[in-house]
Amino acid sequence: MARILFVVTGASYWTLKDGTRHATGYWAEEFAAPYRALSGAGHEIVVATPGAVVPHVDVMSLRPSIAGSEQIALEQEEILRSAEELRRPIAVAGARPDDYDAVYYPGGHGPMEDLWRDADSGRLLCAALASGKPLAIVCHAPVAVLATRRNGTSPFAGYRMTAYTNDEEDAVGLREKAYWTVEDELVRMGVNFTRGEVWKPYTVVDRNLYTGQNPASAAPLARKILEVLS
Repeated sequence: MARILFVVTGASYWTLKDGTRHATGYWAEEFAAPYRALSGAGHEIVVATPGAVVPHVDVMSLRPSIAGSEQIALEQEEILRSAEELRRPIAVAGARPDDYDAVYYPGGHGPMEDLWRDADSGRLLCAALASGKPLAIVCHAPVAVLATRRNGTSPFAGYRMTAYTNDEEDAVGLREKAYWTVEDELVRMGVNFTRGEVWKPYTVVDRNLYTGQNPASAAPLARKILEVLS
């Protein structure tokens, strides 16, 4: 069976351009759906965060109206409660891609606070991309590739990628409050940005890089990783 590294934001808030803190963390579905699929197939999951802090779930993501139903919210909450890996993360700085068969980054607005500028995560992403092993990133988490820039260039430039879109940020009323958006910064960095319908599952594969647009894309992304690992 494979070992899979989940790199999760350690942030519990996102600083907006007026200086206020928007409560956030990782998005429940984006952790729970791949965790259930991959661990259910017998694969070992290891969680890493900046500084090995225990990650915070965005409580908004567990609201029944957001999750899809009360039953779905309860199921996701149970998965998070049972995932002991969340309670004992390792530090991103100590994670080596050579020790894993795949790397996965779930999103939520948390990465907008920490992973986008985390040098340890940036080095990990560069090594994971160069390894040829599956590297999967979903929703807001593709903002982490901004930390791979050296002298203005990144190995991710030119790759086809997707991420949480400006339209989706508009839909939740946060685009105008943000310093910048994932989509704008990825395009500025030289990524070949592509998108599907708002809130619909949409994934992109370019070589060993797998990206998903939004929370609904997390489960399809996990299925693609399972196909590679099988």
